[in-house]
Amino acid sequence: MRDVVIVGAGVSGCAIARELSRFQLDILVLEKEEDVCCGTSKANSGIVHAGFDAPAGSLMAKLNVAGSRAMEALSQELDFPYRRNGSLVLMTRPDQRDALEALLENGRKNGVEGLEILDRDALLAMEPHLSDEVLAGLYAPTGAIVCPFGLTIALAENAAANGVEFRFDSPVTGLSRTGDFWTVETPTMTIQARTVINAAGVHAGDIHGFATGENMKIIPRRGEYFLMDHTVGDYVNSTVFQLPGPYGKGVLVTPTVHGNLLVGPTATDQNDPDRTATTREGLDSIREKAAHSVADIPWRQTITSFAGLRAHRPEHEFYIWETLPGYIDCAGIESP
Repeated sequence: MRDVVIVGAGVSGCAIARELSRFQLDILVLEKEEDVCCGTSKANSGIVHAGFDAPAGSLMAKLNVAGSRAMEALSQELDFPYRRNGSLVLMTRPDQRDALEALLENGRKNGVEGLEILDRDALLAMEPHLSDEVLAGLYAPTGAIVCPFGLTIALAENAAANGVEFRFDSPVTGLSRTGDFWTVETPTMTIQARTVINAAGVHAGDIHGFATGENMKIIPRRGEYFLMDHTVGDYVNSTVFQLPGPYGKGVLVTPTVHGNLLVGPTATDQNDPDRTATTREGLDSIREKAAHSVADIPWRQTITSFAGLRAHRPEHEFYIWETLPGYIDCAGIESP
């Protein structure tokens, strides 16, 4: 009998495992892939968002700001790369001014510190490679970048050092309640647990269905990226966003903590929770859209392109809840 079984060894599952390892508990993490950080957590923008975008009053907004404030100290404690480089959200048309002001006000409601709207001259003093279309922008000094691999692996290593057991190549194939405990099925073993925590990312809807018999809609949202060489890693210093739309903050241009330049993502909803192929159409759209915010991006310095999947809920809100006695969902943990 286990005290806790955590399904999923991405950043959420590993963070949960690390936190619970503070207590005298028998904890097992089940991961369907061969290692930690093999899903959403390995292929994303690596941004620690300041918290101005999430709807005021939402759980996403609350945890986004709290996480942003906590991340620097966590990076020092666990020794993973982190840099507070600030972020910019740019407007490129006069009719976007109201939207930019609304974003400023929303960020202040969320408790984000230091937000201000800068004019073009002030922006160019910070980022000389901005496009001619840029008119003004929201500056968030608390925005940061992180190594998503380093973060997730550090959390997992600390949890393991504290006694948490990890089992890889172990997809959950069934989940049922028996008396006061849960029975968790995998292809190679059956485990009994007092508590099950679902942190399965784009597969969280499947685990939720096993536990409840009900549907939780998780939409795999594919994002494609260009990664460029160290020689152009300082082309921008801040993380440069465009004004948010229905699919998020649009194409961004950002340095990475390892000295590269990252441009993307697209946002394409799909049914397949495992398809991470890049497309010519998607990569072409990144080139076109990025040019509205940053001029003359050195595309010839591209060293690779890749795609990742976000676990999007139609509600665009985190779902963290004890859905049934001893069964907790941690689902829809997409950007941020």
